Amino acid sequence: MPDVTSILNAIERGDPSAAAQLWPLVYDELRRLAGQLMVRERPGQTLDATALVHEAYLRLAGASGDGWTNRRHFFAACAEAMRRILIDRARARQAEKRGGQRERIDVELEQLAARYSDEEMLAVDSLLDGLTRTDADAAELARLHVYGGLSIEEAGAILGMARATAYRNWSFARAWLRAALSPGERPA
Repeated sequence: MPDVTSILNAIERGDPSAAAQLWPLVYDELRRLAGQLMVRERPGQTLDATALVHEAYLRLAGASGDGWTNRRHFFAACAEAMRRILIDRARARQAEKRGGQRERIDVELEQLAARYSDEEMLAVDSLLDGLTRTDADAAELARLHVYGGLSIEEAGAILGMARATAYRNWSFARAWLRAALSPGERPA
């Protein structure tokens, strides 16, 4: 059975049958990641893990092979697509529920693994955008960990980081986010 990277290379070369080989190969892993994301969502969602994977597929299908040079790039793109879907849904609910008005909220980083409210999800997403300008690697690791439901080791492996580097980046991201959430402090 071919590996993900060789299928991605075939897609990039224009092989029309390669895309059909890719999704069955990665579907179970994507479904697991989506399931971890959905556990954190509030109850009563109309979107379930299967629907999240399918919607991510639809978003990525138009970009068949765009920049997917290896397994890491592909799974990072999938995690980002799922994150954006959930963020878009949270923004839509917030706009309907709150008239689009934003207000500052406090988020405990230790509670990020628990269910997110729409306000928390939007606040953390905004902070991670700020962290990207400071340290893109730490921000990408934090996104995979917080929104992708991956452990630090799993997120680091997808990003091609050594275990120690992944933990160092997570420590920095967590400290940066805490500073951003503390009243009167602004991260550099």
